Amino acid sequence: MHLAGPSQFADALLVQYHALMDETTTALASAIGARVKHERQSRRWTLDQLAEAAGVSRRMVVNVEQGAANPSVGTLLKISDALGIGLPTLVQPVQAKPVKVTVQGEGAALWSGEFGGRGVLVAGTEPPDVMELWDWTLGPGDQHVSEQHTPGTKELVHVLRGTVTVQVADQMVTLQVGDAVAFSGDLPHSYANHDAESARFSLAVFEPGVGKGGGTRAGSGAGAQQSGVGDV
Repeated sequence: MHLAGPSQFADALLVQYHALMDETTTALASAIGARVKHERQSRRWTLDQLAEAAGVSRRMVVNVEQGAANPSVGTLLKISDALGIGLPTLVQPVQAKPVKVTVQGEGAALWSGEFGGRGVLVAGTEPPDVMELWDWTLGPGDQHVSEQHTPGTKELVHVLRGTVTVQVADQMVTLQVGDAVAFSGDLPHSYANHDAESARFSLAVFEPGVGKGGGTRAGSGAGAQQSGVGDV
């Protein structure tokens, strides 16, 4: 009998991990597509009308609804704003319950970093005043850059592990475990991990009047400059 060595065992685990992540990503894309189609049809909008309102191509809307697209979070934000529902609602099943519990590991992973970081939307409220709660990890060297959001957006960061550098406009602060910072999300901002160890933080985003202004945002708690759903 031949016993697999440590490297072979590790390779097998890696294959299983990637298969699981692919399955999770596919399920998330399918759920988002179903929600977008449901919301569009409930408004009696055509594909062209949603595309124009969101500022994206008709082909992108079709791909998102079919679960075949790999949209960035920026694109999802434009679509959710055009529909007036907010990002948290966009990633929920169509038949959402009054009390929504997100079990560990079931959040919507909407951002992935170059060095292993992830941005997971774990909870959120419905419009017009939307609260988003994110669980973020940043690998050593990971950085997430976000454009400014709509006026009135507020963000709260609380560091749970490692060191996180937050830059808001021209001001930069370095946070240790237990530190927290509040700032206006309508300014350009970024989160970075410059240490050799991974970092983790909770992010809360408050966005007032979602869907009332008729415009779209450049980004959200997850921002516009990042990997898409399929890249997690």
